[in-house]
Amino acid sequence: MPRFYDTHAHLDFPNFKNDLDSIIQRASANGIERIITIGVDQESSGSALQLAEKYPSVYAAVGWHPCYVMDAPEDVRDDLRKLAQHPKVVALGETGIDQHHLPSEKEGMTEQDDAVYLEKQKSIFQQHLEVASELKLNCVIHQRDAFDITINLLQAFSKDVRGVFHCFVGTPDQQKIIQQMGSMVSFTGIVTFKNAIEVREALQATPMDQWMLETDCPYLAPVPYRGKRCEPAYVLNMAQYLAEFLDVSIEEIAEATCANAERFFQFDRQI
Repeated sequence: MPRFYDTHAHLDFPNFKNDLDSIIQRASANGIERIITIGVDQESSGSALQLAEKYPSVYAAVGWHPCYVMDAPEDVRDDLRKLAQHPKVVALGETGIDQHHLPSEKEGMTEQDDAVYLEKQKSIFQQHLEVASELKLNCVIHQRDAFDITINLLQAFSKDVRGVFHCFVGTPDQQKIIQQMGSMVSFTGIVTFKNAIEVREALQATPMDQWMLETDCPYLAPVPYRGKRCEPAYVLNMAQYLAEFLDVSIEEIAEATCANAERFFQFDRQI
């Protein structure tokens, strides 16, 4: 059986509270050898480390999701350094910029609140990049409706830090910009959705050595599970779909995406 990695999961979320052992077992049965569970704040990052300690196949990324930054302290660098001392931390994140849902959409909030929100996101993202550069780690990047801002902040660190733009739904031109910076993209079950034509165009334009597979579970389950809870085992379904779509063997998908993940993530860190 081909081997695969799920490079972006949220195993600490409540959706998995009651049957995580079974989920890990199903992933293994489908050839998913490694799963990276992603922190979204301080508590979630700590939970990710606990799961990485419990399950040999699970690794962790630690950090602050941009939508959670208003709960973050002004300076998260020391906390990131401490979390990253764990040998199964393979990256920082997810971090980045998200301008899709703004504070001003809520009653009583204004565009001034939006500006504060953006500045906090930029500050926390830059702190992740600083610590990543210091510790020789890469970053799992979340961006939504903020591509240019995200790219500009990453560019200043691109000699030392690579990013993987997770759940990539951008254009082929955006993918090319990411690639030229030495960074990568990863695709979720969205790529199997009937209406995701532009996502598949971006995939076709991406060299095989520049992309990875992820579930972003519990979200974005691929066809035929769309609308249901997603889980790491479904990487196999994505790979089967993409092998047919790209007219390559599933073994080629497995070999390329795992090799890409091994080049990007620090699976064998020496602390």
